[in-house]
Amino acid sequence: MRKLKRMLISIALVLLAGACGVFALLLHHSPVFEKGERYELYYGSSSSRMTVGANPIKDKLLSGKVTGESVRLSGDRREELQTRYQAELLFVEEACGVVNYYYYSPVLGGGVRLGEYAVNLHIAVSAEQTAAGTPLIFGGF
Repeated sequence: MRKLKRMLISIALVLLAGACGVFALLLHHSPVFEKGERYELYYGSSSSRMTVGANPIKDKLLSGKVTGESVRLSGDRREELQTRYQAELLFVEEACGVVNYYYYSPVLGGGVRLGEYAVNLHIAVSAEQTAAGTPLIFGGF
C-alpha cells in the first residue's frame, strides 16, 4: 500500500512539473501588447513580417524566434502604454502628422541602439491611432 501511495505521489509530481513547464512556455510566448486592430510579429529583420491571426500565442509558439512585435490601437494610447511598461521617454520625432516617441522600458528588456540611446519601446501616434512596437515599429505606420 505504501509503495502504491509513493508511486501515485511521484506520478502527481511529474504531472505537476509538466504543467508548470507548459505554463512557463505559454507565458514566455504570450503577446507583449494587448490585441489591437492589427498585431504583427517580426522574424529576423524588418522585412520579414507576419500579421498575426486570432491567436498570437499559438503563432509565437509555432513560428520560431520572434525578434519584435507591434500592434495598432485606435485613439491616442501613448500615456497608457508608457505607464503600463514603466517606460522612460528618451526622445521624440515628428514627421507627416505622426509623433514618434522612443522609450526604454525595464519591463521589456533587450532593445536596439539608436544613436546614444538603448530603445526597446517605440510608440507612434497619429490623429486616429496609436502604434506600439518592441523594440521598434518596423515597416510603415
